Amino acid sequence: MQTERSSNLADGLIAGAPIVLGYFPIAFAFGVAATGHGLTGWEAFGLSVIVYAGAAQFLALALVTSGAPVLVSAFTLVAMNLRHVLYGPALMKRAGPVATRRHAWAWAFGLTDEVFGAALGQLARGRQFSEPFMFGLGLAAYASWLSGTALGAYAGGGALQGWPVLEAALGFMLPALFLSLLLSILNRTQLPVIAVAAVATVGVTLLWSGTAGILAGMIAGAIAGVIGLGGRDAA
Repeated sequence: MQTERSSNLADGLIAGAPIVLGYFPIAFAFGVAATGHGLTGWEAFGLSVIVYAGAAQFLALALVTSGAPVLVSAFTLVAMNLRHVLYGPALMKRAGPVATRRHAWAWAFGLTDEVFGAALGQLARGRQFSEPFMFGLGLAAYASWLSGTALGAYAGGGALQGWPVLEAALGFMLPALFLSLLLSILNRTQLPVIAVAAVATVGVTLLWSGTAGILAGMIAGAIAGVIGLGGRDAA
């Protein structure tokens, strides 16, 4: 039986180190892109403070600068990030009785894809759930995203135009980071659920749009998991 390890703020900050390494360059690229599209440094930084949604911020930038209607932009971004509503309850269920709702509203703000994946991975490896740990994990990720955005905005637009390979690599790092964290906690019994979600995402994307495909994949995967298509976790 696994012995649970301590979980305090410092542990959370240390556990967030891989996310920091992935977030900072991506946030830097966002800051550069935002100022390159005409936003001020403060506007770029404000998007990271308020939205804090990785790929959705790049999408928001494209929608805003292309003159898309406000309602269309808002609906698209909400649909793209709807999955985040499920992260808090799923994590608390996995943690069991030790997880309380007292400060969940605060640390749940930091539950990005990567933070959620890292938290589940730590629990699976015997880490004891605690709110200080979650605050530390979320704080490390949030601070790196804000500081990266600020530095990128300061560097200004066009800083990466002479480095197309680097610019492409930065755009790939966020999904690659999430995928690596996800693979660390998956097992074979979950493959059917993943397959259902993937088929729904690809099919609806081809028939309609990428945003609708992402939403369809999330819904299909959730339904498949609820009906027990992925089997039960080992006791």
